[in-house]
Amino acid sequence: MRDIAACAACGVETDLVTAAQAAQAVSGQFPDVRGGAAEGTADGDGTAVPQLPVCPICADERQFVPAGGQEWTSRNLLEASGRAVSVAEAEPGLFSLRTSPKTGIGQTCYLAQCPAGGTGGLLFDVPPYIDDAAVEAVAARGGAAAIVASHPHVYGLQLEWSAAFDHAPVFVARRDAEWVQRRGAAIELFDEEIAPLAGVRVRQVGGHFPGSSVALWRSPADEALVMLGGDTISPVARTGWVTFMRSFPNYLPLSGAVVRRIAAAVDDVEVERIYGNFGQRLTSGGSRAIEESARRYAEWVSGEHDDLT
Repeated sequence: MRDIAACAACGVETDLVTAAQAAQAVSGQFPDVRGGAAEGTADGDGTAVPQLPVCPICADERQFVPAGGQEWTSRNLLEASGRAVSVAEAEPGLFSLRTSPKTGIGQTCYLAQCPAGGTGGLLFDVPPYIDDAAVEAVAARGGAAAIVASHPHVYGLQLEWSAAFDHAPVFVARRDAEWVQRRGAAIELFDEEIAPLAGVRVRQVGGHFPGSSVALWRSPADEALVMLGGDTISPVARTGWVTFMRSFPNYLPLSGAVVRRIAAAVDDVEVERIYGNFGQRLTSGGSRAIEESARRYAEWVSGEHDDLT
């Protein structure tokens, strides 16, 4: 399996640096930045010292560059560190994928098998690591015929996962295309809503990012409509509640108007279960939870309950 570079903080594959540069930086050697991607800063004696670039995704206010500074890694370095992708059944026809030890932001990704009886499933949100064992585990469950990330923080190694499954299309919301850090022929831009597989819909609802999307998949076991909510519509600790945020690590909220817009974008479907970006799940009453949570959120951020503070 080929080596590629990725941001160590968010886990997103990149063309900003090479795998060799990432390995040099990790080993403490002087990275070769003659490709022109790096900028120069001055060291103590005023000499220009080339610096590897900062990940744009992490530099954005929704994420963060670690206090120790930007770090890069590569697929081979992650493999040498003992990374592995575990695959577990979330419910019949739906599988969760998690990379351990924690890599990038630590997202939980999902493989939704095609409910219409076709071959291959939807890989929704993408692991920040890949190896032969992970590919074999996904292949044993039908493989991936389409790949979609809910938002840029979970692009992961999307082109590598695509290559592992006959260059499956990687659908990227056009409104978020500027955040793609590694380009490839498999990437297809989409607007509003697509059906990447028969019986599966991916809908842009915005909020966390302008192109933030949710997947809608019907369970073959009980015909319930299941939402893969990413960081856009997220189950929380309290049963029957979800939340909406511009930034989770930095606690930036959204406005009441935007939250109402997100809820309205899915009010035409009757969602039963919702799975979030970090393994959280809401097991019943999804649509009611979205409606009530959006109303509650909008009331609080608009000051309606300021007398309680």
